[in-house]
Amino acid sequence: MSQALPVTPLDSVTAALRSALPVLPVVAVIALLGLPIAPSGEGGANIADAMSGLVVLCCVVRLVRTRRRPLSATAALVLGLPVVGISVSAAGAADPGAGITGLTRYLQIFVLVPAAVLLLVRDRRDLRLLAWSFVALALWQGAVGVRQYVTGTGASYQGEDVRAVGTFGPTDVMGMATVVAFGVVCAVALALGAGEARRRAVAVVCALALLPPLALSFSRGAWIATAVACGAQLVLAGPRRAVRTVAVLAAAGVILVGGLGFGSAMLQERVTSITQVADAPDQSVTDRYTMWAAATDMWREHPLTGVGLKGFPEYRDGHASLALSSGSDIAGAGAAFHKQALLSPHNMYLLVLSEQGLLGLLALAGGWLVLLVGALRGLVRVRRAAREEAGSGLTAESGLTGESGRTVGRTPPGTDCALVACGLLVWQLVDFVYADIGGPSTVLTAVVLGVIGWWALMDPSARPGPGAAKQSPAVREEAAAR
Repeated sequence: MSQALPVTPLDSVTAALRSALPVLPVVAVIALLGLPIAPSGEGGANIADAMSGLVVLCCVVRLVRTRRRPLSATAALVLGLPVVGISVSAAGAADPGAGITGLTRYLQIFVLVPAAVLLLVRDRRDLRLLAWSFVALALWQGAVGVRQYVTGTGASYQGEDVRAVGTFGPTDVMGMATVVAFGVVCAVALALGAGEARRRAVAVVCALALLPPLALSFSRGAWIATAVACGAQLVLAGPRRAVRTVAVLAAAGVILVGGLGFGSAMLQERVTSITQVADAPDQSVTDRYTMWAAATDMWREHPLTGVGLKGFPEYRDGHASLALSSGSDIAGAGAAFHKQALLSPHNMYLLVLSEQGLLGLLALAGGWLVLLVGALRGLVRVRRAAREEAGSGLTAESGLTGESGRTVGRTPPGTDCALVACGLLVWQLVDFVYADIGGPSTVLTAVVLGVIGWWALMDPSARPGPGAAKQSPAVREEAAAR
């Protein structure tokens, strides 16, 4: 009788890579965003955008080989409906070349890449891998940002080169803030989910480590969106955890700001400015309000289809008041001082409303609402399945009270995946009030929408539901392996 060969660490790594092979191109997109971006104001495609095209190609090849049905009817509707508004707006663009460019960009960010990510993610392990990839990228960009602040090599802020922008440069000051915020949201979700205590402890440490670079980004919109998203995650995870976590974060904040004086002067000024947007706004806030008003005026003149893709810059001066400045001051982080033109309203909803009209806004925002409802329903399904498994004694993964009467945990399996999806979507919806697409980090938004879409729109049979509790452990283990 032959004796089985021992499993070596190399065999385990090889098996893990083979298992994660379909989703590795998506991980590559995230990893490539850690490379330095040339300091320029062009805002063109980068290597991560090129890799996202390869992700779409890999998805097509995999669908052809496996002969899978591409999307469910609901997923096809949610991802395909924006194509109508985008195409109509592109056809009505004043500059045909700009219209085609805008059409390509919108299809990449809101249709093609999210659909590819949704189809390449197979199970919760793939989703967790992407979540940890977000955290890893955030730690790298955050470390670069903190170094910029300490050494005075960041982007210019109040006359000093201290603003943390990571490898994205001063032309995309929201890039590092977005990446770090995604990392915080994913780390909080992983910490609140079920699983090994060691992994959850690592997630907590990562979340706390990402708070300083997020603060040093001086991005008020990212701060607000992160606070709202993490607050929503804590509420969804349970009130007791919410109270404990808030207490820990408050203590950490007191130590960092009060005890160590971590960036206290500039941070306090920046935080205070959030409450002064109506009484005594700074020039950046004034510019934003002016562009919001201009976008609204454009929509009033073209309510159904807007002024056309990439049309906001052309119509801006005809609708903006004299309060609008000539542009933003850009300097530091390897770039010489120059003015960056204000080419968007820095509000995704108003950008879509002005360029695509009600048709485009309803298609995009309506799909995001469907994703939010689906993500929340997925969390409810997970908890319902856990209760049914607890009643039938199937508690190997969930750790809930079963037939033996022993309780080994309170968090249902899959809670971390649900909180990742809900947290990322809430963050994106809130951040879109203060920002829009643009810059090298935009491709990460497409990946995030794909992750959210997998959890919200996948077939119920692929996610634990009322019928899952009736399956035998062997059947469920086989489904998890797939």
